[in-house]
Amino acid sequence: MSGFDVNRVYSVPVHAVPAATSPDTPSETEKLLVDFIQSFHRSGEYTYRDKLRANILLKQHVLEVDLRDVGLFNDELAHLIQDTPADVLPLFENAATKVARNLLFPLASTQDSSIVTEATEAAAEAIPRVQITMKSALNLLQVRELTANTMNKLVRIPGIVISASVLSSRATKLHLQCRGCRSTKIIYPQGGLGGVGAGSDRGLPRVCDAPEPEGQKKDCPLDPYLIIHSKSTFADQQTLKLQEAPDMVPVGELPRHMLLSADRNLTGKVVPGSRIIASGIYSQFQSAKNKGGAAALRQPYLRLVHLELMSPAGTGGSNPFGAQFTPQQEEEFQEMARSENFYERFAKSVAPSIYGSLDIKKAISCLLFGGSKKVLPDGMRLRGDINVLLLGDPGTAKSQLLKFVEKVAPIAVYTSGKGSSAAGLTASVQRDSVSREFYLEGGAMVLADTGVVCIDEFDKMRDEDRVAIHEAMEQQTISIAKAGITTVLNSRTSVLAAANPVFGRYDEGRSPGENIDFQTTILSRFDMIFIVRDEHNETRDKTIAKHVLRIHMNHRNNNVQNEEDTAVAEIDLEKMKAYIAYCKSKCAPRLSPEAQEMLSSHFVSLRKQVQEVEKDSDERSSIPITVRQLEAIIRISESLAKMTLTPVVQNHHVEEAIRLFKFSTMDAVSAGSADGMSRTALNEEMTVIERELRRRLPVGWSTSYQSLIKEFVNQQGFSSHALERTLFILEKREVIRFSGQKKVVHR
Repeated sequence: MSGFDVNRVYSVPVHAVPAATSPDTPSETEKLLVDFIQSFHRSGEYTYRDKLRANILLKQHVLEVDLRDVGLFNDELAHLIQDTPADVLPLFENAATKVARNLLFPLASTQDSSIVTEATEAAAEAIPRVQITMKSALNLLQVRELTANTMNKLVRIPGIVISASVLSSRATKLHLQCRGCRSTKIIYPQGGLGGVGAGSDRGLPRVCDAPEPEGQKKDCPLDPYLIIHSKSTFADQQTLKLQEAPDMVPVGELPRHMLLSADRNLTGKVVPGSRIIASGIYSQFQSAKNKGGAAALRQPYLRLVHLELMSPAGTGGSNPFGAQFTPQQEEEFQEMARSENFYERFAKSVAPSIYGSLDIKKAISCLLFGGSKKVLPDGMRLRGDINVLLLGDPGTAKSQLLKFVEKVAPIAVYTSGKGSSAAGLTASVQRDSVSREFYLEGGAMVLADTGVVCIDEFDKMRDEDRVAIHEAMEQQTISIAKAGITTVLNSRTSVLAAANPVFGRYDEGRSPGENIDFQTTILSRFDMIFIVRDEHNETRDKTIAKHVLRIHMNHRNNNVQNEEDTAVAEIDLEKMKAYIAYCKSKCAPRLSPEAQEMLSSHFVSLRKQVQEVEKDSDERSSIPITVRQLEAIIRISESLAKMTLTPVVQNHHVEEAIRLFKFSTMDAVSAGSADGMSRTALNEEMTVIERELRRRLPVGWSTSYQSLIKEFVNQQGFSSHALERTLFILEKREVIRFSGQKKVVHR
């Protein structure tokens, strides 16, 4: 210890420390705090003294203190810090600075005056003020729970940073010089959001108060002082805007915002989109907008004393973000993963009140876990997130599935197609009201980073808005060039979209291309595309009717005998949420050599299959099968392995992934082949009909639709389906056109 060799008397307490005294004056408080930093120890280690020394040697003038340790040292002190942090924290910083200077410059406290001043000056120069950051385990408050009672107290609030201002410098010591008599003066402005620096000359003395020189009258003007910037000292300051997390907002309310003011070492720690827990002093400032208004009306803000970043796979809600899992939880999760048929059980627990559609639920389970993302040696990134598109008839519970996913995913944002613009999904450029500078506010895709975005009514979106998410779905970034800001934001999200086909319902008679109105560019970015049909089938209708009625009656009648039909999941929501977060943070499976072999041969056969379908129907498939689809199957098999915490993808995982893929996307590719008729026969019929039509209808003539049906279907015996398709295709090629609600055909 550096203090021993200085010629001082040291006393070491032999007996137990006397009961803690309550500090009454600021100087006593500071003495206690110095004592705390120097003497707080745990199992022989002086925690804070060593930490402070290490930090100072690294030229970081900051010390993180845990409030619980202060409580162990002296209970009253901890209460003081909680209730009047604005008074105690400056004292704490003084204390820390004192201790730091003592540690590094022990000579500064000896008796010899000449050495003292030199050492003190050196110490002051080497170690400016040490910043204290206060880590506490206080209960989390929501932004809307900050009331007048919490004013000027220490509070902790979680949220998402939606914007971070540019770093600015706040003066901590100003060196002034009078214009008239050239006398200098040093002042220390008070900090805070509305302190000096907000206005140009606020806080400077109006008159020169230097003593008059001998024999001449002093003639200094009003507002005489100029600031000499080269001799003043400054500290970094940044304002952040915190918005409460979307899952905390009560229904029907707008999310609230809170301004945070960070200084010195707390600046530059976060970027928009990061989820944090901010601890700070809830204070207020006079905003520039409100200058002429009531003097007592002030704007609240939070003076930061500590920032905790939540880990990306942090689970929201119940446990603090980025919380480590308890050993009991881990054991339980491992047991769950080992239990047999876990994959089936998990899939059944997804939206249990919706009947059937087990494969879609399995796909959604895969989406929740996601594959493993990879960064290649040349810096290229391959995404691990799975995107799913549900395309289908109305009334097939697509939106309910989306709502369920929003509840169960650790981080999720739900948006509807019509109500979201490109800027709302990606990011918008805002202008700061005070500094008039532009800054970015992240949209839904940025806020749901490392989570899921559920987009309902995907087909009702405008095309230019839909294009905005192309990049987010494949490259997992959002690049922006607006108003002089060019930047790239992260959006590592999975997309779950629900859409209706072109005609509102899926038309079996038409090819997938005519039913699906999306461009191939967006379709190839979906790993799985499900066509959800509302089939008319008596037995199925009966079971669904029974199921729905049982759900509606279950409020009063819970004694259902049949286990199959209850709408109760085996795994409850909270557990699912925690398990997903656990798997995401702990497991990133890789392919085994056998699985690789299996996948490559399968991909080749898939391409061949699509080629045959295209040849049969004589048109390009609207759902492309590209290398992206091969990656999709890889991701699905990885997520199946991750679901049971298996580190290597086995053959059965790949088989299941291929089955899911075949059931979804491949099924959609080959859908719509004419019922009962082979494609070739249909094509021959259509060629004949087209030839006849061109012969019978010269250019510029018209005929009624009814007479065409009479002639081709009733007299010549062609199928009405073939005639419909021929007319549809001819209209697309602009050979004919319809008028009068498709009753009259013009050529």
